[in-house]
Amino acid sequence: MPGALRGTLMVQGTTSDAGKSTIVAGLCRVLARAGTPVVPFKPQNMALNSAVTADGGEIGRAQALQAQAARLLPHTDMNPVLLKPSSDTGAQVIIHGRARLDLDARAYHAYKPEAMKAVLASHARLARAYDVVLVEGAGSPAEVNLRERDIANMGFAERVDCPVVLVADIDRGGVFAHLVGTLDCLSDSERARVTGFIINRFRGDIGLLEPGLDWLVARTGKPVFGVLPYLHGLHLDAEDAIIGAQSDAAAGMPARRLRVVVPVLPRIANHTDFDALRAHPQVDLQFVGPGRPMPPADLVVLPGSKNVRGDLDFLRAQGWDTALARHLRYGGKLIGICGGMQMLGRQVHDPDGREGPAGSSAGLGWLDYDTTLAAEKQLRQVGGRLALEAAGAPVRGYEIHLGVTTGKGLEQPALWLDRGDGSVRPDGARSADGQVLATYVHGLFDEPAGCQALLRWAGLDGAEAVDLDALREASIERLADTMAAHLDLGALLAPLRR
Repeated sequence: MPGALRGTLMVQGTTSDAGKSTIVAGLCRVLARAGTPVVPFKPQNMALNSAVTADGGEIGRAQALQAQAARLLPHTDMNPVLLKPSSDTGAQVIIHGRARLDLDARAYHAYKPEAMKAVLASHARLARAYDVVLVEGAGSPAEVNLRERDIANMGFAERVDCPVVLVADIDRGGVFAHLVGTLDCLSDSERARVTGFIINRFRGDIGLLEPGLDWLVARTGKPVFGVLPYLHGLHLDAEDAIIGAQSDAAAGMPARRLRVVVPVLPRIANHTDFDALRAHPQVDLQFVGPGRPMPPADLVVLPGSKNVRGDLDFLRAQGWDTALARHLRYGGKLIGICGGMQMLGRQVHDPDGREGPAGSSAGLGWLDYDTTLAAEKQLRQVGGRLALEAAGAPVRGYEIHLGVTTGKGLEQPALWLDRGDGSVRPDGARSADGQVLATYVHGLFDEPAGCQALLRWAGLDGAEAVDLDALREASIERLADTMAAHLDLGALLAPLRR
């Protein structure tokens, strides 16, 4: 890539999950390897997977991954507007890493001019500090009902006058209709802004695709910068959608030794907590969705939630509370993380209606504490040790929660966390019989030794160490190698050439 690069380039998709996050991550690593100061940016993100930055704010998980790809620490300017849905029509609005207000969809649409100010301020700071800003759009620019006051796609691109690359996922089918149809939905100025296309997740004989590519170029007058193959086995943080995990028996694989089940709640948050378990060769991880009975397991993990009381109601409606009681009765182990921890207590109080209608709900009652949702969200990166063993295996992660939990059950903590001054503080709780563990720490399984200790506690002797950080880094490198091999980077980056 001879020649200096400078400016902003935006990657938009014809659909959600077209591969925008992955392509921005790959391009960040390609440019970082070439010595170009590059930074990722997503104006507006709607996701329940979030990360805590070094400056104590909250951004989308995908932007934290892209920061790693750019060899940077995550910063709140990389995702100035984050929406965390608490219902089908309402969300918590996070601006520059801090929760500002809760709005329904119509009220947020009216708020967008204010949100745009935050977006433009963050972009300006990044553009001054880095040579190249790689921007990820959200959803699709073809959503004409959202064009007015748009801050996530073409509204942003038009405001900062940047070129746009359009990505489509061929694995979904209809790739040419997606691309041509998206262009037809754009205004003349927006259409002119699109410099070309990337086709993502192709598997098959490229020779059979080439006539379609020729037709697309002739039909639109825009180039195809490349066709990326379907990459199996990438260990990259999902922006929001749960990556399915099926049982080994169903997949025709040898049975693994530890069965772990995660109930999929309607407002499940930070399901990336389970990426290390998904990657573990000795763990059979299953996500159990609505309408399905909870299968036999050695370990059940209740995940985080953006609406704890609503998800408790859902859990009971599914009959999963009865299944959990049976699981414990027969000696199974149970972990609750963040919202899952709150569910394991006696009561969950939401006096101000932070996550839904004001009120209180009975918890599952397996740990002796109560939780009250407060106005101030706790946001911090943490490290420490498990309290399961005398030596205490290391753990690291982050806290994102509104709840303040109190009660005698906390007298036997699950973790000891470093305060930063040489002392430690307790976190979470363990039941007297040793079957139930609860913690506020997301990323509980990410530290290899800590994961080994937890799997040993759950019944897996001789657990292997899985280094999720190394797997993620190897995936980023593989992704960058693939993009360098299959994309015309000279043409793709030409608008940034100075």
